[in-house]
Amino acid sequence: MLVLLSPAKSLDFDSKPVTEKHSQPAFLKEARVINKELKKLSPKDLSSLMGISAKLGQLNFERNQTWKTPFKAENAKQAVLAFTGDVYRGLDAATFSGTDFEVAQQTIRILSGLYGVLKPLDLIQAYRLEMGTKFGVDGKDNLYGFWQEKVTKAINRDLKDAGGPVINLASNEYFKAVDSKKIKAEIISPAFKDLKDGQYKMISFYAKKARGLMSRFIVQNKISDPEDLKAFDLEGYYFNNELSKGRNWVFTRDH
Repeated sequence: MLVLLSPAKSLDFDSKPVTEKHSQPAFLKEARVINKELKKLSPKDLSSLMGISAKLGQLNFERNQTWKTPFKAENAKQAVLAFTGDVYRGLDAATFSGTDFEVAQQTIRILSGLYGVLKPLDLIQAYRLEMGTKFGVDGKDNLYGFWQEKVTKAINRDLKDAGGPVINLASNEYFKAVDSKKIKAEIISPAFKDLKDGQYKMISFYAKKARGLMSRFIVQNKISDPEDLKAFDLEGYYFNNELSKGRNWVFTRDH
């Protein structure tokens, strides 16, 4: 089983990592190519490109300028501990045991606009580059053109060891970086909905956290059979057979 996640825009490079174990991103060479282009952009350029404030434009300008390889424990941090958005609050990797980290390293892959695809313990440096950013690089019109073939091949390579299926817990923006027609495994796409005003609705904040919670459930229970995923019950969610269709599995919560 291989779980796909999106990265997070919010980052923590201040707190000390809870494990010293780390690995290197598979696509550092490609990340250097992208960073070389990002370094050419002024704070104002970055604000315009990414639709962010002047303050964030300046912050990411500084990040781009200081970004450099090689990555070491002194100048980088494990991806799963550096990302701190809603998904990663649900995953809560800071409380993982050594065994949990080993299982996560085999099972979870994080899609990224700068790094392509990351294992949880891959070292990264701070960045902001969403996959949907219209940023041309290396003759490609956008990041999808740059990454799709490389990311798809990497996932198929990892599936040889991890086995299928692919559990797609990434956002649509990031999953589009995968050529799903070429993935050599079944793809299951869970969705999470909360009861509101008498109807089950996807509420972004809760749905993102639930993706992390499901990833945690998979890791800590060492799940390899997708049918066992239907037992997911963290924070009140349950498998809703009535709303699920085919490989689009819906988990609901009634509060």
